[in-house]
Amino acid sequence: MNEPRPPVSEEDLHAYVDSQLDAERRAAVERHLRIYPELATRVATDISQRDALREAFHAYAAAPIPPQLNLTRLVEARLTRRRTPWRAAAAVLLALGLGGSSGWWLGSRPPTGLGALAEEAAVSYMVYAVDQRRPVEISAEHRSDMTRWLSNRLNRPVSPPDLTAVGYELLGGRLAASSHGAAALFVYEKARGKRLIIYIRPMAEKDQTTSIKPVDVDDLDGCAWIDGGVGYSLIANENYAQLLELSRHVRQEVASRR
Repeated sequence: MNEPRPPVSEEDLHAYVDSQLDAERRAAVERHLRIYPELATRVATDISQRDALREAFHAYAAAPIPPQLNLTRLVEARLTRRRTPWRAAAAVLLALGLGGSSGWWLGSRPPTGLGALAEEAAVSYMVYAVDQRRPVEISAEHRSDMTRWLSNRLNRPVSPPDLTAVGYELLGGRLAASSHGAAALFVYEKARGKRLIIYIRPMAEKDQTTSIKPVDVDDLDGCAWIDGGVGYSLIANENYAQLLELSRHVRQEVASRR
């Protein structure tokens, strides 16, 4: 008598996207996707994103690590002076290029807490918020699809807060990558093209809840906090009083949805 086939889980879908399944399990997932076309569409989108990331960062993965980006040197430099934006971005680009689409490898245990969260958000701001052509993967018009997709990838319910009352309109969102795993990134815009981002990812189990704290990474200012094990970082070209007001607005709206 044949053993019953185990159901297709979210982990199976992620492994399918990353080409990590054996032939038998891959066939089972493909049968499952033929039954559920909406799920098949989401998986196809994930595969397309994976391929785009691999193509974008292929050169970084193939090239040897420059001496100035050696992890030991970066740590020493961080202890003596604040890291410049291109080094922060390079660290994340190397992590993406070397780690593949579902893993991030930095050669040692990455930093944790609000400091790491703020640096990741700053890099996302430098890479995506300044992009005038395609700052987001899914536009605000498809808010429900974006919310469902990002919630599935983070294994947490996440959705873009409404900032229209404070002058910012949602442009859309995207999946971001960090040395701690997947993150959600929402991009907003106000008059004269000023951009704001909200960066969200699950934190370590010990990091549960904190107050809102000011953060700055080189020339970028923002706020960061943790609520119920989920980290939030808001970055915009605003003064600290306005950043604090925006962060409180976001925190209150997220709390009201629970």
